[in-house]
Amino acid sequence: MKRFTAKIVDLMKGEKLYASQGGPIVLSQIENEYGNVQSDYGSGAEPYIKCAAAMAVSLDTGVPWVMCRQDNAPDPIINTCNGFYCYDFTPNSNKKPKMWTENWSGWFSTFGDPVPYRPAEDLALAVARFYQRGGTLQNYYMYHGGTNFGRSTGGPFITTSYDFDAPIDEYGLLRQPKWGHLKDLHKAIKLCENAMVATDPQTISLGSNLEATVYKTEPGLCAAFLVNVNTQSDVTVTFNGNSYNLPAWSVSILPDCKNVALNTAKINSVATISKFARQPSKDGSTASDAFISGWSWITEPVGISSANAFTKLGLLEQINTTADKSDYLWYSLSVEINGNESKTVLHVDSLGHMLHVFINGKLAGGRRRSNSLREVSIDVPISLVPGQNKIDLLSLTVGLQNYGAYFDTVGAGVTGPVQLKGLQNGSTVDLSSQQWTYQIGLKGEELGLSSGSSSLWVSQPALPKNQPLVWYKTTSDAPTGTSPVALNFTGMGKGQAWVNGQSIGRYWPTNTAPSSGCTDSCNYRRVYKTSNCLKNCGAATQQLYHVPRGWLQPTGNVIVIFEETGGDPTQLFFVTKETQSVCSRISETHPIPVDLWTSDEETRKKTGPTLSLYCPFPNQIISEIKFASFGTPRGQCGSFSHGPCSSRRALSIVQKACIGLRKCSIGVSVDTFGDPCSGVAKSLVVDASCT
Repeated sequence: MKRFTAKIVDLMKGEKLYASQGGPIVLSQIENEYGNVQSDYGSGAEPYIKCAAAMAVSLDTGVPWVMCRQDNAPDPIINTCNGFYCYDFTPNSNKKPKMWTENWSGWFSTFGDPVPYRPAEDLALAVARFYQRGGTLQNYYMYHGGTNFGRSTGGPFITTSYDFDAPIDEYGLLRQPKWGHLKDLHKAIKLCENAMVATDPQTISLGSNLEATVYKTEPGLCAAFLVNVNTQSDVTVTFNGNSYNLPAWSVSILPDCKNVALNTAKINSVATISKFARQPSKDGSTASDAFISGWSWITEPVGISSANAFTKLGLLEQINTTADKSDYLWYSLSVEINGNESKTVLHVDSLGHMLHVFINGKLAGGRRRSNSLREVSIDVPISLVPGQNKIDLLSLTVGLQNYGAYFDTVGAGVTGPVQLKGLQNGSTVDLSSQQWTYQIGLKGEELGLSSGSSSLWVSQPALPKNQPLVWYKTTSDAPTGTSPVALNFTGMGKGQAWVNGQSIGRYWPTNTAPSSGCTDSCNYRRVYKTSNCLKNCGAATQQLYHVPRGWLQPTGNVIVIFEETGGDPTQLFFVTKETQSVCSRISETHPIPVDLWTSDEETRKKTGPTLSLYCPFPNQIISEIKFASFGTPRGQCGSFSHGPCSSRRALSIVQKACIGLRKCSIGVSVDTFGDPCSGVAKSLVVDASCT
């Protein structure tokens, strides 16, 4: 551990990257969330932490070291917080700054489960409260979502997509309104900076679940945070002689202790809705046409096919056997049956993560392990013929355990027993201690079929569909344009895929989430848990798989698929991610845009709440206003509708102000739209298209 850590530190020092050398690295971390599991390691845990800390400090980086979620981090190591909320966190010494090293902007997804997401309003509240309570540093995990290309995903069962509902999504696009709202939030906090770094905060109660925190110096500097953590009711509070409306579960930031720069529940940023669309290729055909024909294939042999196979008595653990060079390990055994054909049951216990059972070369059954369990048992009815019978078990992993106490000992593969139950004489035969033959990985992996360059590909007589263990290959032009690209795996079962020799990861569109547990919208007014806000119920956890534009060429892209369970590759198609709608909803009670914030009362009155629209890309303009309503509109972006109160002039006013421009701004007031219903709080909503 010391050799590895020292190697990394020396590499950084060699490039003069530490702040102590004039570089950009201001902080280093040793260990990660060991405190969550240290009780499992008994008396050895504390000496280990002291040893790790001393080792890190001895490397003399000239910048502080941190340990995340390590309450007993020894001086001078700074213990830090990871989580959805860290405002109540206190470091273990008042000489250490309060740091939030992982602010979970969303959560990862797992095959077979719905996809979690986190509302922007709640994330903003968490950040505002952290700085309200004296926070020093806050870091988003993740700020930019990503893709687990190749076999890099952990888990098990974590999806190839690691989008994480991050402010910048897996494809590199802004997730709005989350990105814009956080940008505004940090601008508002920055307006408070002089007061916040000059003094410690003082917090007073404004009532039940209500509080005000003030950073104030004499003379002159003052910034305040007004907080309502009630999950049900908006509240009007009095602070410094002024009244403020605080929506439920929100924080208002007052850089001058008087005027609100931002409320975490009131979003000024635009929202966007994206869609994945088929796009034409270079020759004008749809980019999916190439997937209809032009396929060639190679059938993966069942069982042992490699000269590198070996035999061992008993059942081997998979990870130590494969050294994680492949997801796949074959367990093969011949069984002699005397007399007539025998119908029996093959029982197999496995640590999974998935198992396919082949009898005499034919798929007899299989099962995946539950996400919540570490073992899988399978009973497969089989028929054995007189004489020799071949039992081939294909055990596979879907990402390895990467966290938890003793996670390195969890293991995978067929653990046994492997039994033939209910033979003709009613007996059970245990095959576990027999001499098994093993093959690490697939023949196709050994041959390098993922490159597509082998001479073994065939295209006659007929394309095998819905058959297990088949390698497929085709070529395709790239979709035109510059939008991010994905492959839609409709029609496929489970396997891995490559584009021009680059692995785009594991696919598994047949692994669908339960049909219940999702809602059309998520109530942010409560403590966030990953089960609060879910989507994709009753659908594939992941249907679309990111293909970076940089991996594609205009024509002749080689697509290689290894299908494990059976699928129809002619149903594959390329899609591009396009912005479908750009929306905004601003009420008469919204703060003015934080970019325009000022303490000057007259200027504030002239500015007022403002709805701003802007297209996501510099070369786009607002081409259509699909909906506009001023009054009491209903719905959300993509499905707005008029409420009982609506100005008839709203659509024409917005069209005149915005069509043909990349961005536009409109004052949200009766001065602009007239008053369709006096005495009623009104909002302006707009849904636009950009081209």
